[in-house]
Amino acid sequence: MDVSALLTSAGINISVTSLLLSLYSILRKRPSNLSVYFGKRLASVGNRLDDSFSLERFASSSSWIVKAWETSEDEILAIGGMDAVIIIRIIVFSIRIFSIAAIICMLLVLPVNYYGNDIIHMEISSESLEVFTIANVEEGSKWFWVHCLALHVISWSACVLLYFEYKSITRTRLAHITGSPPNPSHFTVLVRAVPWSSEHSYSDSVKQFFMNYYSSSYLSHQIVYRASTVRKLMNDAENLCQLVKNFSTEEKSKLSLLPCLCGKPNSFEVLSDESDSVRENIGFDISDLASEKEYAVAFVYFKTRYAAIVAAEVLHSENPMLWVTELAPEPNDVLWSNLCIPYRQLWFRKIAVLLAAIAFMIVFLAPVTFVQGLTRLHQLSHAFPFLKGMFKQKYIKQLVTGYLPSVILILFQYAVPPTMMLFSTVEGSVSHSGRKRSACIKVLSFTIWNVFFVNVLSGSIMGQLNAISSVKTILNQLAAAVPIQASFFMTYVLTSGWASLAVEMVQPLGLVCNTMKKCVCRIKEDQPNGFLSFPYHTEVSKLLMFGFLGFICSVMAPLILPLLLIYFVLAYLVYKNQIINVYTTDYESGGKFWPIAHNSTIVSLVLTQIIALGVFGIKRSTVAFGFTIPLIFGTLLFNEYCRQRFFPTFTKISAQVLTEMDRQDEQGGRMEEIYQQLRSAYCQFRLISQDLCKSGRMDHQGDQNSIRIHSQ
Repeated sequence: MDVSALLTSAGINISVTSLLLSLYSILRKRPSNLSVYFGKRLASVGNRLDDSFSLERFASSSSWIVKAWETSEDEILAIGGMDAVIIIRIIVFSIRIFSIAAIICMLLVLPVNYYGNDIIHMEISSESLEVFTIANVEEGSKWFWVHCLALHVISWSACVLLYFEYKSITRTRLAHITGSPPNPSHFTVLVRAVPWSSEHSYSDSVKQFFMNYYSSSYLSHQIVYRASTVRKLMNDAENLCQLVKNFSTEEKSKLSLLPCLCGKPNSFEVLSDESDSVRENIGFDISDLASEKEYAVAFVYFKTRYAAIVAAEVLHSENPMLWVTELAPEPNDVLWSNLCIPYRQLWFRKIAVLLAAIAFMIVFLAPVTFVQGLTRLHQLSHAFPFLKGMFKQKYIKQLVTGYLPSVILILFQYAVPPTMMLFSTVEGSVSHSGRKRSACIKVLSFTIWNVFFVNVLSGSIMGQLNAISSVKTILNQLAAAVPIQASFFMTYVLTSGWASLAVEMVQPLGLVCNTMKKCVCRIKEDQPNGFLSFPYHTEVSKLLMFGFLGFICSVMAPLILPLLLIYFVLAYLVYKNQIINVYTTDYESGGKFWPIAHNSTIVSLVLTQIIALGVFGIKRSTVAFGFTIPLIFGTLLFNEYCRQRFFPTFTKISAQVLTEMDRQDEQGGRMEEIYQQLRSAYCQFRLISQDLCKSGRMDHQGDQNSIRIHSQ
């Protein structure tokens, strides 16, 4: 690919990005689009927003940029929680490290690459992009010390920044935990694989077990029931009631659908009391819950946070497959459908998901190979001779080599996140946030494999027609092919980076659904429910993927760095705006996406150093080769230190912190209030949650109290 093809791709993507951002600044002012572009605010106020949002509807403005730029991290924490802070920290870290890399590489490495070979250079627009890469430096050149120096500066700068980010995020996370209102999950343990007994129900077994071994700290428990007829009935009733409730009372609650779709208009009466009326009309009694099947899963409540964490960490049986305990997720974070999965099946499910993911990767090789064919027109022309005449046209050639490959790959990649989310669900995660973290890792691994390794290795195999036979061969092929494939990575950043951020702002799917709802179904009210949560599994993996490409290409092909900096600056504004205005926060992982970001950065650094080691070996630069080896070991040692120093704080909460929080609540007289909140925190059936929990009774045995949910 030459410079003109890259400029063609840049021009197309800049035009698309500018057009979509201008369209967004106009559409966001339309009152009919409030639920699309201000879902966060609409969900918080539960009604229409201020009329000021409809002023100057048809003029593009940049007010959202100013608002996003001025929003502080504390405000982001209050609005979106720790996970929102993490995604902003990832972006800030990327801006800092790639600013350092851009200064070093553009001033030192790029001139060495360009003049590293004794050739006659053409005009810049006609130059091949390979002359700007390390592949253009001749073998045995004495200037490879510049690349080695840049690699050291980038690596050590990244490690220093990672250390301070990890330390700062750890403190912020701890302050967020201690400063937040009492969290029911800190007092609750999720118990799975409760042994079956012919003499007792699962509920009685749980009560006897914890009364026996935790008599001084056990408070109560709640068994998990089979969500069959009851849950379906209650969910349908709640959805119907919510639908009826949201129609305008000014029209006397009459729903008019288009006659061509649903026949004549229908009328519904708004029920005065949602819960009572629904239960009365569906004829459901809480005692029906007793007939539901119990599962071998229970939420066990303890009197203190410290007691809960001890119970969650202890092995409770000689058979580790029985009485399995862990801290419960937050009430809104519970993935109820996965609680019914037998614990013994989890290991088999993980193996099955791994095999399915590998099969999906193999299937995905076809589009990646096709994309690689588009970047090599001479091979494509040889396979399809009738295309030779078309490829002789300059603009067609630039479009095919500079823009189409990345666009085609991105279109195929739209199927990856929902597929990986499905795999993570099948694995058996018991929380929404855990499922998203698992999906994030899968999407990131899949993208790195297909966008980087398959592109690089398939390109090398297509060019040399030889097979990979050893680790040394793989290293040599990576070292030789990465500089050549850097042009594709640049267009990928332009298309999947710049343009995708603009698409994220416009929210085309939400816009279409909102238009259908208001124009076809004639629903005029903006409903304060059903809004989207932030897609961390796609956006975090995307940010980390671009960071991966930035580290890999920083020394090999520095021209990618300015493109990445523009992407991360734009992402900083876009994601802040989406967190403030669009996405709601029903649950969060408490910042557990940061260890994923840290590990991804370490892998990127080590792989960059290994590839550089291979390049220095191929180019016969013994000095640069020798100084790179200690850098690899230093990076691995730094990662091990961070794993020992910081990572445990993201998986566990210290006993010191929990004990101090318990003492503060006891001294403040808040424990009884917390106990009352626990009774209704983990209610499986939403509409009857309050009645169900109020039907509980206190069973007194000596000085110990035990709450047991039962049917009246």
